[in-house]
This record gives sequence, C-alpha cells and structure tokens, in this order.
Amino acid sequence: MKTNDIKSGTRIKLSNGWFATMRDNKKGNTRLAEVEGIYTEIGSIYSHNIEMVRTGTLWAKVELTPAQIKLRLMLG
Repeated sequence: MKTNDIKSGTRIKLSNGWFATMRDNKKGNTRLAEVEGIYTEIGSIYSHNIEMVRTGTLWAKVELTPAQIKLRLMLG
C-alpha cells in the first residue's frame, strides 16, 4: 500500500516502533496523525516514517513514492 492511499482513521506503525492513527486524507511528504508515544498527541509526521498499515486484521508493508524516498535520503 502506498502512503498516499492511507485514509483517516487507519492504524499505522512508525519506524521508531510507536503506533498512530491517521487523522487526514491528504497526500504528500507530511501527514497528520495521532501518535501514541511517550504522550499521545496529534501532529505532523513524515510519510517516509510510516512502516506498516493495518488493513482489516493484517498489517501491510508501506511503499514510498519516489518523492518520499528522495526526502528520506536528503534528511539522512
């Protein structure tokens, strides 16, 4: 699944191991998510930090767009 196909309300797993719920239907390099980390808060996350998406009862690996791969390499 591409990061641009993730809809609001979808559960995701981030590259640092934290879980989140997507809170927008936008596309691009940044998305709005409710992240459950040390604290639970809503804010912008980079799309390239999304590793897994929950589809029904299964978790699917995320595919990045070329622009997201370029940004990930640029940020290091």
